Amino acid sequence: MDKIIIGEHEYGYYYKSYIEKSTNASIVDGLKGNLDKVVSFFSAIPEDKHNYKYAEGKWTIKEILLHIIDTERIFTYRALRVARYDKTALPGFEQNGYVDKSYANHRSLENLIEEFVAVRQATIALYASFNSEVLLQIGEASGYPISVRALAYITIGHENHHIEIINNRYL
Repeated sequence: MDKIIIGEHEYGYYYKSYIEKSTNASIVDGLKGNLDKVVSFFSAIPEDKHNYKYAEGKWTIKEILLHIIDTERIFTYRALRVARYDKTALPGFEQNGYVDKSYANHRSLENLIEEFVAVRQATIALYASFNSEVLLQIGEASGYPISVRALAYITIGHENHHIEIINNRYL
């Protein structure tokens, strides 16, 4: 399958690495495939690593998973707003502040995985409702243009990015 081309006018440069780490699949197939990948990956992490940080000031594995969940919620909300032709510029978010107040380490990894599955199923349902015209709709988030489809591929690439980090620095 050919690599799906997302035009650089559809996202801010900051997201380029996430687009590159995404998938060649259609959006819905990519979201479904990464659902299985993320669940399998996090489910296989030994319990003694769940609250592990590889350095002071870094996030635990549970905090990373909740960060992935929070980010997907925010990106899906952005996608909904843009898909509905809402031209309001959407603000960014401070990811460290979200993690600091997440209390992820007080939850079980299994509970976080359940939440991820629920959020992903909602994301899949939303994207399955979009037609090709809607997927190309462009709005503004964090001061940059963003298309509905770019948000989906960024979501997939973002979780792939964090899986790479966990593999390289935590396990």
